[in-house]
Amino acid sequence: QLQLVESGGGLVQPGGSLTLSCAASGRTFSSATMGWFRQAPGKEREFVAAISWSGGSTYYADSVKGRFTISRDNAKNTVYLQMNSLKPEDTAVYYCAAGTILSPNIRRYNYWGQGTQVTVSS
Repeated sequence: QLQLVESGGGLVQPGGSLTLSCAASGRTFSSATMGWFRQAPGKEREFVAAISWSGGSTYYADSVKGRFTISRDNAKNTVYLQMNSLKPEDTAVYYCAAGTILSPNIRRYNYWGQGTQVTVSS
């Protein structure tokens, strides 16, 4: 069992940066693939980024590649999403998720946080 709690969301201007954190409780964090997803109003939840259990492999959606960086600290049971050059279209609720396979497929993730709002607006 894993419990995930996201933090770090907020309001940021276009071109700005924000770092999201996801704190996990549970002994299986260090062996879990971790992912970030987002959901904008009226849209389906979509994949953003994922990182393998060791941190050695990452996977990004094309829409965020080169702007977002996912990382993890297994000693702190935390995964991060560094977001740079933010655009208004990045506005969404961002969710942290845990799974077993490095994949953009939402069905591969079994545990979810409650989400944190990111709003990019001037």
